[in-house]
Amino acid sequence: MNLFDATVLGIVEGVTEFLPVSSTGHLILASKLMGLPQTDVHKTFEVVIQLGSILAVIFAFRERIFKDFELWKRLIVGFIPTAVLGLTLYKIIKSLFAPETVAYMLIAGGIIFLVVERFYKEKAHHVEDVGEISYKQAFLIGLFQSLAMVPGTSRSGATIIGGLLIGLKRKASAEFSFLLAVPTMLAATAYDILKHRNEFSFDDMQGLIVGFVVAFLVALAIVKWFLGFIKKHTFVPFGIYRIVVGIIFLVFVL
Repeated sequence: MNLFDATVLGIVEGVTEFLPVSSTGHLILASKLMGLPQTDVHKTFEVVIQLGSILAVIFAFRERIFKDFELWKRLIVGFIPTAVLGLTLYKIIKSLFAPETVAYMLIAGGIIFLVVERFYKEKAHHVEDVGEISYKQAFLIGLFQSLAMVPGTSRSGATIIGGLLIGLKRKASAEFSFLLAVPTMLAATAYDILKHRNEFSFDDMQGLIVGFVVAFLVALAIVKWFLGFIKKHTFVPFGIYRIVVGIIFLVFVL
């Protein structure tokens, strides 16, 4: 992988990490189009550059993240299901990192978004602020997040849908999804780096740095845009997008 490839993948990661369209899925599909093989090093690269996007969330929500200890307790509760299942099913999960899996899951997730939005109505009693989320709700959202270990599902998509289904308003669901990414992706990144630390060459490290920085800058802009977008719109456009992209890859690329 050269620096141009790393830059392109950094942009893809930054744009898609917090949109409910699956960043991992898009990285796999982009790598397929660019002719980059899904080696262990490349899979780790895809996980590590996500840390750049996560740091964008830490920067954007820095006051709340560093001052709200009660929120952190809820984030840890939400992280537990993914941590347990991720460690238990690590090898199985990695074996699913294939374009075909991504395409099918994009379509399935898109259909679910359209169905949920068809029936979902925000109500006055729905949770409006992430500080109001209960431990039970945090844990349930964490269970939804664990479904996203299958590439193409979308971590943000699964947690947002989970939030809507258990009584959160769209903005609170999206914000908690962003914040829950912090412990989840920090743990996933650290685990992958430790597991494959001896496989990286100097050239690989250059690509990691470039992809990391690009992902951070792009994700920072996307987070701000997305929070503004969902104040006025539903998630229907993302559901349609997922279905279209999944079908295109199934018909014309795979």
